[in-house]
Amino acid sequence: IEDGGIGFDYRLGMGLPDLWIRLSKERRDEDWDLNQIWSQLTFRNAPTVAYVESHDQALVGDKTMIFRFADAAMYDQMGRDCHTPVIDRATALHKLLRLLTMAAGGTGYLTFMGNEFGHPEWIDFPRPGNGNSFQYCRRQWSLLSNPNLKYRGLNDFDRDMIHTARHYHIFDQTWPDLQWLRNDDHVLAFERGGLVFVFNFDPTRSYTDYAIPVSRGVDHRVLFTSDDWRYGGFGRISHEPVSAFVPGMEGNHLRLYLPARTAMVLCPADR
Repeated sequence: IEDGGIGFDYRLGMGLPDLWIRLSKERRDEDWDLNQIWSQLTFRNAPTVAYVESHDQALVGDKTMIFRFADAAMYDQMGRDCHTPVIDRATALHKLLRLLTMAAGGTGYLTFMGNEFGHPEWIDFPRPGNGNSFQYCRRQWSLLSNPNLKYRGLNDFDRDMIHTARHYHIFDQTWPDLQWLRNDDHVLAFERGGLVFVFNFDPTRSYTDYAIPVSRGVDHRVLFTSDDWRYGGFGRISHEPVSAFVPGMEGNHLRLYLPARTAMVLCPADR
């Protein structure tokens, strides 16, 4: 500011979009290394804006993450009641990557217009290469107003995710506190801003009464999950309060039901 600038002293976490692209290209998600992902998310030494997709994945030149996972299925399988292995995987990972990147990847969060709800096409401005066409020079915001499509659920998840980050001031805590990382289970949990974030990246295995360590020995309640009905999930996770006291275990733990490819956010019940 003293040199006439606007005071933007954040760096852009450009390694994160590269990480997600590389993993989606080179490995099945069941082979993703959570240690590698966590190291990349937390490898920063300055205020950092985290993001899942770069501008190249919103404009012509590359695919968005959901398009990488779903490809042509996005054109005929995005009905709210349509469940296929391809589209269920794509929408689940769309939510998990966003929540994880925002909650652990930086001290700010960025998304490009339309990517938050999984827009099926890119933006292409009129230019000689496309015959100066305006066909793709827009976002189809009408997709959000159609209650029969999955886009509304993805957008609602993004909206509530960002609202939660703001309400609980999670970026006031510079670094997330890792509580649990188990690669063979594909389960990751950490705390930030007084919230507990839990992820099960396993594509097929769901866990019952999975013990997650937490810093506070109080009851916790679920704020929201990627599996909630309103986000296009299956509604398998209860929002009833969970005790942090587990008989016979040292320390504080939450015993949670973790369906495959889901994430949840919890807070102490008194908050």
